[in-house]
Parts: sequence; C-alpha cells; structure tokens
Amino acid sequence: MKLSGAVVLVTGGASGLGAATVRRLVAGGAKAVIVDRDEAKGQALAIELGTANAVFAKADVTDPAQIEAAIAQAATLGTLRVAVSCAGVGWAARTLDKTGKPHDLELFKTVVGINLVGTFNVLRLAASAIAKADPLEHGERGVIVNTASVAAFDGQIGQIAYAASKAGVVGMTLPAARDLAPAGIRVVTIAPGIFDTPMLGALPEDKRAALATDVVFPKRLGDPAEYGALVAAIIETGYLNAETIRLDGGIRMPPK
Repeated sequence: MKLSGAVVLVTGGASGLGAATVRRLVAGGAKAVIVDRDEAKGQALAIELGTANAVFAKADVTDPAQIEAAIAQAATLGTLRVAVSCAGVGWAARTLDKTGKPHDLELFKTVVGINLVGTFNVLRLAASAIAKADPLEHGERGVIVNTASVAAFDGQIGQIAYAASKAGVVGMTLPAARDLAPAGIRVVTIAPGIFDTPMLGALPEDKRAALATDVVFPKRLGDPAEYGALVAAIIETGYLNAETIRLDGGIRMPPK
C-alpha cells in the first residue's frame, strides 16, 4: 500500500511517538487525524502541518463514541486506510510494596484499560471502517499498527501493570491479523525500547544518559522519528503482517 494519499488515524498523536508518526506520515503524502485528549497540542500540530493535511479529534481511546466520531472525521479527508495506536500510560507500583501493601487494583485496571482495552477499542472500530474501503493491490484495504513495549517481554520491578497491558497488545497481534485477513487488513505491533519522549524529557541529562547504558547499540535513547519511520515502512511493506517488531537498539531490560 502506498503511503501517499492514504488517510491515517493516530491516537496519542499530539506528542511523543504519536506526533512523530503524524509528522512522518504527512511528510510522505498521507493525511492524518490526530487523536488525543490534549486539545491545545493536537490543534497546534494540525495547524503546523496544515489543515488540508491534518485535523484534530479530541477523544479518549477507551470511549467508543469518541473514537467513532474521530473515525467519522477521517472520512472528511478521504478513505481511512491506516490506524496507529500510540496512546498509553504507565505508572510504577510493585505487586507488594516495601511495607507489604498490595498493588492498588484500580490503578492496575486503569493501566490495562487504557493501554490494552483502549488499543483494542481503536483496532475494532478502525477495522470496521477500513473494511468498507475498496481493495487495493492483492486485495489489501489497510493496516493497523499497535504499540506495545519491550516491557511486554522484559518487564521490570514495579512494571507489572504496564508489562501486563503491553503483553496483551503483543498477544492480540496474531489473532487480530488472522481475524482481519478476510477483510484485507494487516496488523503489526511495534515494541519500542527507551525513547526520548516527553515522559523522559523532565529528567536531568545524567539520568537520561544512564537509561541508555543497557542499550547494545547505538548507546542512546530512541528518537521518536525512528518510530515514525518504522510505521511508514510497515504501511508500504505489504508482506509484513502478524508480527511484533522490537525497536530498541538491542536492549534487554534488567530487573530494575
């Protein structure tokens, strides 16, 4: 599938990996719906890219009606072909803290609700819309790209909720690809390592450098633009399907 002329929907699209993806896809000729809860950043990015190329839709990924509205907004740009889920959260908490207090159950539900259930909500609704598109070469109608994390495989101390949610995203990849094959929709997941996103931006430089010490090569944090470049490559590589790709500089996370 060609990136140029495609309409893409990107959740978490106002900052971090999502914003980098929006910029890369629009630079490649796509038109984007920026889905985020941060209206100020989302509108600013749409204006930066030009309203003929990008529009903002305020939505919570766990809310079906809001995601349906965002998908409807995509139709104003053309035929939806791609959905990229970058929205996510992460909080640190151990199963038992140092006093023996158990992990807060509502916190666990919140992380899983946004990262896993929210991703599935976007996947199912976007797939329904993409399935109505006219088939392209080899019957392909579109692509769905989800975001997991290396924590799905190398979950650290205090990451039990986050790791569980991201492992769920990895686990959805193959069955979703199998489910959606008759509709001509591919499903691919990216599992990023440690990226230079706003979540890490507030850390001092020495702390940021320390995070890169376990990266095999290159010994640095990932650039969100590299995530966007991989999304673009996935879209245009028609034989890539049902796979989770680690984008991590070879890191294998230590226990803490």
